[in-house]
Amino acid sequence: MGHRFQTRTIEITTGRTGCAVDVTDHCRRFLDDVGACDGLLNVFVPHATAGIAVIETGAGSDEDLLAAIDDVLPPDDRWRHRHGSPGHGRDHVLPAFIAPHATLPVVGGDVALGTWQSVVFVDTNVDNPDRVMRLTLLSA
Repeated sequence: MGHRFQTRTIEITTGRTGCAVDVTDHCRRFLDDVGACDGLLNVFVPHATAGIAVIETGAGSDEDLLAAIDDVLPPDDRWRHRHGSPGHGRDHVLPAFIAPHATLPVVGGDVALGTWQSVVFVDTNVDNPDRVMRLTLLSA
């Protein structure tokens, strides 16, 4: 039997403040919907100002991540890229630090994450709260 390739886009609303949105349930629903068994799940955001991280959520790590982004990439007027809200240039640098994709193992129909890991859509772009995430499964 050959490989199976299945893909879907999902709309995500991130809001008007920087955020780290847990999208793990979206990933699991997609895998359930397509009847996944074993394979690789690619999570991709087709945006120049967002990324995907695999981190712990709910215990403060998501807020810590956003604070660290502000420390490393301050939302001020130092950026050469100047359209949009003040500091928006840093949003265009974010994907160099937090890639716009992650590829995750799927075993027995579920994402093989560690106990405390979640898939998180990271968005610091306050000018565009309407986002898209593409989920793609390559299975055997």
